[in-house]
Amino acid sequence: MSALIGRTRTRGVETLSLDSTDTRNALSAPLVAELAEALTDCGKDPDVRAVVLTHTGTTFCAGADLRNPPDPDALVGLLRQIVELPKPVLARITGHVRAGGLGLLAACDIAAAATEATFAFTEVRIGVAPAVISLPVIPRTDPRALARYYLTGERFAPAEAVRLGLLTTTADDVDEALAPVLDGLRRSSPQALAETKQLLTARVLETFDRDAAQLTALSARLFSTTHAREGMTAFLERREAAWVV
Repeated sequence: MSALIGRTRTRGVETLSLDSTDTRNALSAPLVAELAEALTDCGKDPDVRAVVLTHTGTTFCAGADLRNPPDPDALVGLLRQIVELPKPVLARITGHVRAGGLGLLAACDIAAAATEATFAFTEVRIGVAPAVISLPVIPRTDPRALARYYLTGERFAPAEAVRLGLLTTTADDVDEALAPVLDGLRRSSPQALAETKQLLTARVLETFDRDAAQLTALSARLFSTTHAREGMTAFLERREAAWVV
């Protein structure tokens, strides 16, 4: 079986690339498991100062793989692993991000996207809700601004993602934007980075502790409904769902 996560390292920065372009890097059970394994390796390796999470192809992540979805508990575990990793995790995005992919993005400590990237919480359009991904998304975003995109599934641009709190920055050249950030991390004490990250993620982890079981149950319940079956079938058949008016 071919690897779904590419791995390279430059001066202490490990780059993990979602590499399943045939599924638009959707969160399948194997991809989630492989990414979790790669993050575990990074967390244990003293030579890794920071992790960059990026992608091949034109899509960072299309959300859950509807044909081979991960167990909800596994997805919760992956998101929490990113938040808890004792190394900074940076998202580097040059393409599209949808649904569950925004959960990965929100779990990262720093996120940068090229100006051609697009974003959308598309769950409502297939009959479900952005339940599990709310664990990192809601604590890190502006609630009034977020409500519009949670409720409508509209696409939005990188500048709007910055305003919401999903992105740190956007630029024509995302690597140029990240260069000073990576330089700063390379100059920082590993101990200090780990302790500082704990300060920054405490509120996000409180949300996981309080809400993970409830939101996992909500996700499972919604995916078993007739609305979800219709929404997913319509999506796979490239047609409008029955409720569209």
